[in-house]
Amino acid sequence: MTRDARPWILSLLVVAASAAWLLIDGRQLLATSGRVLLWYNDPWGPEGSQHLFDWYSPSHIIHGLLFFAALWLVARRLPLGWRFLIAVVVECAWEVVENSDAVIERYRTATVSKDYLGDAVLNSVMDVACMALGFWLARKLPVWASVALILAFEAVTVWLIRDGLALNVLMLLWPVEGVRDWQAGAAGL
Repeated sequence: MTRDARPWILSLLVVAASAAWLLIDGRQLLATSGRVLLWYNDPWGPEGSQHLFDWYSPSHIIHGLLFFAALWLVARRLPLGWRFLIAVVVECAWEVVENSDAVIERYRTATVSKDYLGDAVLNSVMDVACMALGFWLARKLPVWASVALILAFEAVTVWLIRDGLALNVLMLLWPVEGVRDWQAGAAGL
């Protein structure tokens, strides 16, 4: 029996197309400094979301864990490669939307990220890679371990930077002044 390579090839093409879209839309390929760091440690710094990995990388791993679970629930008969392609399409669509001028401006007005520039294209591609890692982990780990990983990532990021996937979504969709004030304390604002 031969494996169907089409969904894997299409996944790479979707990532390339979303990266091209971001470049055409005016997003920078690299950080404004021109540096490429493996890890950028300051979530509120001027080069946040500009390097390979940062404090928001765990949230993209969580995306992969959740996408795997959701697609297992609603499309488990679909071959793994096609489910992965769906996850990549959703993640890339989010990267394009997240880096639109409207959403960047929403981050600036609704959160403590007043100087947020959007993701560098390299960071967006790595966010998709983190999602892919989460998807792979969910396939390999028992369900309890995937849930524990989600909770651990959220707890660590909330504890260390006062942000995470759940708070990010909350503050983007329904800003809470008390949460913004609490986050501002971590950001030194």
